[in-house]
Amino acid sequence: MMNKFEEALLRDEVLLLDGGLATELETQGFDIAGDLWSAALLQSNPAAIVNAHRAYLDAGADCIISASYQASRPGFMSLGLSAAESDQLITSSVELACTARDEFLAANPQVKRSPLVAASIGPYGAALADGSEYTGSYDISAAELREFHASRLAILNRSDADILACETIPDFVEAQVLCELLRDVATPAWVAFSCRDDLRISDGTLLSEVVALFAEHPRVLATGINCTPPALITALIGEARKGAPEKAVVVYPNSGETYHAEDNSWSGTACDLDGGFPVSDWHDAGAKLIGGCCRTGPAHIEAIGTRLKQHAGIS
Repeated sequence: MMNKFEEALLRDEVLLLDGGLATELETQGFDIAGDLWSAALLQSNPAAIVNAHRAYLDAGADCIISASYQASRPGFMSLGLSAAESDQLITSSVELACTARDEFLAANPQVKRSPLVAASIGPYGAALADGSEYTGSYDISAAELREFHASRLAILNRSDADILACETIPDFVEAQVLCELLRDVATPAWVAFSCRDDLRISDGTLLSEVVALFAEHPRVLATGINCTPPALITALIGEARKGAPEKAVVVYPNSGETYHAEDNSWSGTACDLDGGFPVSDWHDAGAKLIGGCCRTGPAHIEAIGTRLKQHAGIS
């Protein structure tokens, strides 16, 4: 039986992803500057996460991504929680996204298709909260990476998520570890990489080379790029297709601004949707899933959706 993600990929239209969850939470007035980032609100204010998801659904997103990007058992246990309590908080990230979806469908009975829920699986660097998800500079062995990812993957694979979204992966060894672990999951997945230029992921490996790891993968249905400047995306789509020509391509860049891990700040100028976010070009280049990442919000997602419909000739 075909799962919901497979069905969505067979449809002609682009699957519209959400934008930055943390960005929307900050817009709502929440301080998420701690090591757990938006995942801290899983414990302190879960309703805020539901509201942020709803904002993206109301903007037209076909898929929302859970608040588990920086969630980890060690991170929650550092706050004094038990392993079981930590695991439940990770599970709750998907439950909250499903709650937002249920509320959205109840308020919009005319919607014909239920939006998808993707469980965010951030890189090891996200749990470090030091910006290393944009460099791939890890002082850790492959065995330790496997131990880090295995427990969280198991938790989220047991959840009600439609997709496992391994995202902002900066490192070839980490990709190898995920490639192996994802062979044993029941939930389909996508894997998206952070990139340093229009050819390479953050650790310097060619995107085409690392994507090729997943070219014949039975559970990974899409590969691509996220939290990378929009100006690089069109060329990177070509590299992703070169490495895994039979896989769907997922792209959700950041705003084009530069992140500074030392003080959790951003600098530079955000790309204008009219010029710097050529989503029609990305679609023409082969992207099947398109959305936004850091510093993009519901208004951006609504505008991207409108642009894609116009491109497809849908009024």
